[in-house]
Amino acid sequence: MHALLHGFSYPFRAIRLIAGQPLLWRYIAIPIGLNLLVGFILYTTLLLAGFQAIDALLAGWPAWIAWLVRGLLIVVLFVGLGYLLVRFGVVLGSPFYSRLSELLEERLRGVAVTAPPATPANIARDLGRALAFELKKLLLTLAIGLPSLLLNLIPGAGSVLATIAGIAIGATIACLDFFDPPLERRRWRFRAKLSFIRRHLPASAGFGLICLGLVSVPLFNLVAVPICITSGTLFYCDVAEPERAT
Repeated sequence: MHALLHGFSYPFRAIRLIAGQPLLWRYIAIPIGLNLLVGFILYTTLLLAGFQAIDALLAGWPAWIAWLVRGLLIVVLFVGLGYLLVRFGVVLGSPFYSRLSELLEERLRGVAVTAPPATPANIARDLGRALAFELKKLLLTLAIGLPSLLLNLIPGAGSVLATIAGIAIGATIACLDFFDPPLERRRWRFRAKLSFIRRHLPASAGFGLICLGLVSVPLFNLVAVPICITSGTLFYCDVAEPERAT
């Protein structure tokens, strides 16, 4: 339980650290500005379209059933928009987040592994790795998420188990996203990144759950991504010495 709560604490530690490091603010302010722009577009287009689709779907349903289903679908809509915002936010802000992570690691450990020079070959290689990373996360989500839907067929506890499985997948993806800057600079493989999460359970579970919650809160998720990126680097620096990619 102590390790789980320790994992929960990282975003709050990150906020305190950021507040005391004005030189890092530029690497946070610019991505937040990008997130605000993307969030405005998403919430003014997809949110309205989502509400209209929900109303059309539930037309003619009994009032009490429609009320319950509408509430559930609205929650799903907001979580889905939060997921899209994180995807866009991480991609658009990646140059700033990478530099932020490097500077944080240098301050916390006295040394940091820097990203390779931005040559055409390195840019192409990084783009390929980033696309492969996103594809592997999608495949992981589908490989676990689709079978977990079958749990809903179990009477009674099935829906609860399916919900727990969904949250576990979301927390794992959050860990992969926000631990990635220091791990990717070291060119860790996808399996090594998953192994990093597994080795540091239950602290990594606490980290993933709190970050998943933060990026799912409407409007706050606009500023949550850089906080979670900072949190992931802090987490890595706390356990970095014995770590080796495998």
